[in-house]
Amino acid sequence: MGDDPVYLEAIERFSGVIETAHGLGLKEPTAMALATVGPDGRPSVRIVLMRGHDARGPVFYTNSLSRKGRDLAGNPHAALCFYWDRSALQVRVEGCVEPVKTSLSDTYWSQRPRESQISACASQQSQPLLDAAELELRFEALRREFADREIPRPDHWFGYRMIPDRIEFWTSRPARLHERILYETSPTGWTVQKLQP
Repeated sequence: MGDDPVYLEAIERFSGVIETAHGLGLKEPTAMALATVGPDGRPSVRIVLMRGHDARGPVFYTNSLSRKGRDLAGNPHAALCFYWDRSALQVRVEGCVEPVKTSLSDTYWSQRPRESQISACASQQSQPLLDAAELELRFEALRREFADREIPRPDHWFGYRMIPDRIEFWTSRPARLHERILYETSPTGWTVQKLQP
């Protein structure tokens, strides 16, 4: 996959779109919808932030004990969707998700704002919240505990990489004659074709 010229073309196009998004003046230019499927077959979608990408695919970080983390543990197939209204562009990425190397998660964790680290340690993400004050107390207790030392990354908090097998670029056009360009894997390698809108 890494040296397939059609795939590399798709990744280059993706990088260009992301670069354009960063120039739009948006608060979160890398916000993307992440869709997963639970063991009961029920889909679930939420917005997460892409925190990096390269020729292997986009990367995001989260709590593996959250609903999305549990979904991905049981079924690594997932889909991402980026949409930027200001540039009338959309990108959809489908494939399998896998954990990134521990060293990469450690590096990203060390660069996070300290309060974000504390919050990730204090929150049992996706679990019922019986008392907001209790969560705030846990947060403050951790702030005091780690006041003068580094906060270790929890084992259940790490990065995931989407390994694409399908990437579609959509560009708005007049009269709804939108441009759609689909890159996808095949038994003989990556292919590219245009789709009707």
